[in-house]
Amino acid sequence: MGLSLEDIPFVLLQLAALLIGLVVHESAHAFVAYLLGDRTAREQGRISLNPLNHIDPFGTVALPLLMLLAGGPVFAFAKPVPVYLGNLRHPKRDEVLVSLAGPASNLLLAVLAALIMRGVGIADATAGMGEVAPGHLVYFLYIAIFMNLSLCFFNLIPLPPLDGSSILVPFLRGRALEQYYKVQRYSMPILLTVLYLLPMVLNIDLVSLYFDVTVYPLASQLVSFGIG
Repeated sequence: MGLSLEDIPFVLLQLAALLIGLVVHESAHAFVAYLLGDRTAREQGRISLNPLNHIDPFGTVALPLLMLLAGGPVFAFAKPVPVYLGNLRHPKRDEVLVSLAGPASNLLLAVLAALIMRGVGIADATAGMGEVAPGHLVYFLYIAIFMNLSLCFFNLIPLPPLDGSSILVPFLRGRALEQYYKVQRYSMPILLTVLYLLPMVLNIDLVSLYFDVTVYPLASQLVSFGIG
């Protein structure tokens, strides 16, 4: 089925929610790194809400389009924020804090979207203001909740280039750390296998199972709160 004219505003709202989530995510990494002693990302303009400072031509544009055309789940990422551990005051601890900043920012955005949704009031939004703009606003807030929670929990998966890898590494020692570094070499094939091959070949969707106990229950709670 082709994309109808009626669908275009909703697709644009989805893209806007994704872009905002990615930009805030990367800015949060840069800001926390700056607070903890590393000025590198700040000097490169990464503490910014300007999408052009964060867009990666492949990860933010080409890869999502290819995945969309392939008909599978869409995976996107922005330019990694440069962090030099030697500049951090407490490298092991601060690496974890910098990594957590991105997912935490998406969690906060999801909560903020729910608060705005509740403040607008769906019943009030659809009465006396026309139907198009309020309907689009509510849809955007709804999508923003799911999009940001998806970014939050997906990035906590412990495989590069996701934040979960940086969070996990400081807690590994000896042979466990060696084995993890070996697995890291194949992280992208593993990620693509989990996203595409397992669901297509074996009908096993590990990401959906993971989201079933993380994203969806929390999103349901936030949406319920938002609609009052």
